[in-house]
Amino acid sequence: MRMPIPLKRRPLDFVFLSFFIVNLLFVSYIISFEQIAMSNPASLVLPFWPPRAAIRLIHWWEQTFDPLLWARPVWYRATIWIDVLLFGPFYAVATYAYARGREWIRTPSILWAGMMLANVTIIMSEELAGVHASPRPLVVVAANASWLIFPILVTWRMSRGPHPFTEELLPPSE
Repeated sequence: MRMPIPLKRRPLDFVFLSFFIVNLLFVSYIISFEQIAMSNPASLVLPFWPPRAAIRLIHWWEQTFDPLLWARPVWYRATIWIDVLLFGPFYAVATYAYARGREWIRTPSILWAGMMLANVTIIMSEELAGVHASPRPLVVVAANASWLIFPILVTWRMSRGPHPFTEELLPPSE
């Protein structure tokens, strides 16, 4: 019989949980949602969500460091829809599964990692050498590095064996 390994014995999973929670609560449903709610960031009509302070911060970042996010070409907005419709729900489910040690999250984690690496590679290519290249490429690379590093770490973590969260319960010795 297999039993979940207590979270306190899985310290890397604490790091993953933090990443998932920040992405769920801040990235997917504040930053990315703003980019859907405001197809034209120069518009003076602000949506109900996200909060105005968040919109001001997002627009400052875009105008200062990240012209791609300000330009919002159609292909980029498609990646944002993927974030809101797929990655956001994944973060919610993964938060539960990693915290509780549920093995069924293994395959969705690997799928998420592959999709994230593909999206971020395409976005970073534009950020560094495209029409909307950043005037501060090192700042943008540093700001986006976690979306390259975490998918690699998750893939490594989930690929080490078929039971990333459980261990065999040994029968009591006589």
